[in-house]
Amino acid sequence: MVLILLGMFMQLNTGLELPDKVEISPKSASIEVGDTFIFSGIAYDQDDQVVAGLSPRWHIAESSIATVNEFGIVEAHSPGTAILVVVLGGKPGYAEITVEKNREANLVASLSAPFILSQTSMPIKVTLDGQAIEGRIRYKSNDVSVARVTKQGYIHAQSPGSAVVSVQAHGHSTNVEVFVRENPSVSYQIAQNRYIVRQGDVVRFRVQATDENGDIVDGIYPRWEVSGDGFYLTNEGGEGIFVADQALDYTITAHIGIDIQRTLILPVEERIHQETLSIAGRGAIAHHHSGDMWAFEGIDGRDYAYVGTFMYDWMKVFDVTTPDTPVLMDSIRVDARRINDVKIHHSNEIAVITREGASNRRNGIVILDLTNPAHPTILSEYSRTVTGGVHNVWIEEDLVYACHNGTSELHIIDISDRENPMEVGRWGLNKEDKTLHDVIVQDGYAYLSYWDDGVVILDVGAGTHGGTPTVPIMVSRLSYPEGHTHVAWRDGQYLFVGDEIFPDNWDAGKPLDARGYIHILDVSNMEAPIEVARYEVPDAGAHNIWVEDERLYVGYYQGGLRVVDISGELRGNLYDQGREIAHILTTDDQSMVPGWPMTWGAQIFKGHIYTSDLNSGLWIARMDRISP
Repeated sequence: MVLILLGMFMQLNTGLELPDKVEISPKSASIEVGDTFIFSGIAYDQDDQVVAGLSPRWHIAESSIATVNEFGIVEAHSPGTAILVVVLGGKPGYAEITVEKNREANLVASLSAPFILSQTSMPIKVTLDGQAIEGRIRYKSNDVSVARVTKQGYIHAQSPGSAVVSVQAHGHSTNVEVFVRENPSVSYQIAQNRYIVRQGDVVRFRVQATDENGDIVDGIYPRWEVSGDGFYLTNEGGEGIFVADQALDYTITAHIGIDIQRTLILPVEERIHQETLSIAGRGAIAHHHSGDMWAFEGIDGRDYAYVGTFMYDWMKVFDVTTPDTPVLMDSIRVDARRINDVKIHHSNEIAVITREGASNRRNGIVILDLTNPAHPTILSEYSRTVTGGVHNVWIEEDLVYACHNGTSELHIIDISDRENPMEVGRWGLNKEDKTLHDVIVQDGYAYLSYWDDGVVILDVGAGTHGGTPTVPIMVSRLSYPEGHTHVAWRDGQYLFVGDEIFPDNWDAGKPLDARGYIHILDVSNMEAPIEVARYEVPDAGAHNIWVEDERLYVGYYQGGLRVVDISGELRGNLYDQGREIAHILTTDDQSMVPGWPMTWGAQIFKGHIYTSDLNSGLWIARMDRISP
């Protein structure tokens, strides 16, 4: 009803007929790197008549492969496959673009700025078919009186004028023109954005140049260098971005030109945490493996934690009103070999649990009636379009976003009629070989953990790319070589994305040596996420996460429950930087595998940290202040 009324509102306010479907012509195209191609979007009504007068919105999520402008003109950047989207009258249409290498390879050399100041330096960026080059690159300037170039690809500007630098790599060649301007600078000094620095604090350095009048001179792009043990350093747009792993004195050097450099000493203090982590309560489950859990306040005013199961068909119900002494109240049995996920509706009146491995092969989801939350009952089931099993879900209003094992697509199920759920939307990557593992919806965006295809961001009502809660539009996708993208959580400008890597032939009944870590992506530009940091615990594997109040909570499997300080800007490896506040191992003798923790995740609820352990059931922890 809401969608129908919204459509009527749009018709009344625009005076235009809303389309029944939208198509892109052509539906697919193959383009070479560097070429352009024009697409057109066409809207049709229910009678297949063209609907005119609608303004198109074009978008390509894989912007590293191709981009599109407002007129539907696509420019190809690097080899790969991308999906072109046009939205007309709120309806999306799709086309597939395949970008191929040029018959002649495309070697590109570029500079960070349109000119260089004399007596300063700047690196040359070189790519081949859109990719960074490995191996030997040859550089040569045609006028060394204007610009010299080093074997490492750094231009040293000598005097005003122009020069051409030739670049040869992998049997190909190109040129980059260099323009040198007179440098009015008479003094240089290193400026920094913070002066009291701890381990893990990001410091941004820049060179502040001034002329004889004391005015700032722009256009300085130094090469940054650090001496000291354990640090992260990168150069971005002339800034040196630095993070210390240790509490030491570091020497920071800015190489401004061939004969110009500036140096400072940066004292770094120890990052001290004033809290520790301890176990508050325990709901032991030692006769079968446990799955995910969710804590909530029931409509009866008491607190509960529901725990799913792995290779078992019962969901456990704990009363955790007194977190120190959880009480097992009930076990709800369904036809499944795995109840991987448990989610509670915002009304706290119903729960949704997932099913995998049903004896009749009709899995899907089960809706529980929480009128009596200590003893929930089965209200209804939905399996018609998700018989292959559902691994994870997210509930947003009255929509369940379900990760279906069979199609590896996101199925959107309307549960507003609790006893008669129905599928109202679906989205998946346009490929056959894919695995969708998890989904979370935050502020109108869905973040899909698509295993070896990385993390996918969808507009499901944010309003930025034309998506709606039932008609998602792809915003972007980022994959990385490790693959196994398992879970994601957005907080501010960062998206925290976790891997899950198990050894071959693993056995849940034995100590399981998992791997994987947390990738930290900067999503300030939602269309172009970039990985900027990570949290990697040695010899352990990441699983589910929770972020709240500038803290990252991670169930790190055999590494236990971990709490990490994520305040401020993040770069480098947070583990090495001492940003971990505390950790604790979730294991005791009441376990399927005694002495071997497999911490599942974390949830913050009423001041406590709730988690389940694959081997040992429910754990409730708390943070305590350390006495001075």
